[in-house]
Amino acid sequence: MTRPRILVVGAGFAGVGCVRRLERGLAPAEADIALVTPDAYQLYLPLLPQVASGVLTPQSIAVSLRRSRRHRTRIVPGAAIGVDPEAKLCVIRKITGEVIEQGYDHLVLAPGSVTRTFDIPGLTEHARGMKTLAEAAHLRDHVIAQLDLADASEDEAERAARLCFVVVGGGYAGTETAACLQRLTHHAVKRYPRLDPRQITWHLLDLAPALMPELGESLGRTALEVLRRRGIRVSLGVSIAKAGAEEVTLTDGRVLPTRTLIWTAGVTASPLVATLGTATDHGRLVVTPELTVPGAPGVFALGDAAAVPDLAADQDGAICPPTAQHAQRQGRAVADNLIAELRHRPLRPYVHRDLGLVVDLGGADAVSKPLGIPLRGLPAQAVARGYHWSALRTNVAKTRVMTNWLLNALAGDDFVRIGFQSAKPPALREFEHTDSYLTPEEVRARTATLRARG
Repeated sequence: MTRPRILVVGAGFAGVGCVRRLERGLAPAEADIALVTPDAYQLYLPLLPQVASGVLTPQSIAVSLRRSRRHRTRIVPGAAIGVDPEAKLCVIRKITGEVIEQGYDHLVLAPGSVTRTFDIPGLTEHARGMKTLAEAAHLRDHVIAQLDLADASEDEAERAARLCFVVVGGGYAGTETAACLQRLTHHAVKRYPRLDPRQITWHLLDLAPALMPELGESLGRTALEVLRRRGIRVSLGVSIAKAGAEEVTLTDGRVLPTRTLIWTAGVTASPLVATLGTATDHGRLVVTPELTVPGAPGVFALGDAAAVPDLAADQDGAICPPTAQHAQRQGRAVADNLIAELRHRPLRPYVHRDLGLVVDLGGADAVSKPLGIPLRGLPAQAVARGYHWSALRTNVAKTRVMTNWLLNALAGDDFVRIGFQSAKPPALREFEHTDSYLTPEEVRARTATLRARG
């Protein structure tokens, strides 16, 4: 008898959490498991700003998928670019560029999210993102390169532009990125005797009236005070109107000469969800409390790409926020429901009450709200790093991260460029390959022949 085929798309918190639970809960004879991902690692995304600032090495937050003792999942090196639920086929572009169709009996969609962009002239050509490991590594090289080039320049206008850094997005990613990289340049400039530290300017922009409103007014104000005390110029109610290679124009009319525009203004669900042809809610797949997709038999969806009902919230109709803690727990919930479905047992709804939020601003600065308790300074930093450390999936990753933290605390930052700037780095969109997805019509055209064969 043919074993059921389980295909999991995405190796983020949700996808890996699901796969690991399936490997533990299912005997090898019960199902074949395959995972579609371009990289054979799970990226611990919340620590990405610390990679960009050099506190952590890239490999310390890239957790290998092959280290598990129970590893028996077949990894398909590529990205899913379309799904035909009727034919039960997933279209995959492998890392070689070859496009294949992969059949499934049960599909778990956890493709995550991509950087949300707007129709702003020059944005995708000149902005840099902070969503992937490659972007973080490129960004670190780029920032240090600006210090090197400014130090070597005899043109005061060029020097000022290279020492001006603009971050758009006052959420967790943008705030932590600005805080961590400002701290890097603050320490690095001491090694550049020709540069005046007062020439370095960091701008953090956000259209919202408050910084990280999810933290509450008091903690948000504390974070704002920390940033401004460090010299970061925070502008609320402001974004960019136009981006160029050497300057950005703000919505309040100001023009900032800069060679560094970092875009972290939110995320949106992976374009893959649009290929199914099922209902969406603000771009995320509509799912039941059991995480199944209505109108798509055998399909589960979770994580950033799914509008999962938040049954633990106080208000009706609430949707789970796209956070790591929800994604991890949804992965385990989907695995349990998949196992239940294979064994003809009832499915269970997903319920989880949010444990709180942590924001690491670098050094001894942090704001955290574990279980609703507001914390600032060192206590908040201890909670933030303790949470991140405990959430790392393997002991190897935990050891690497802890070693990096201790080394940074004892030896300080290093300011070595790895060499990514030897060639022009890809622009914002090219890192996430958002133009590679098919339309629903293209998916069904590709799978029409296979559907006809049955």
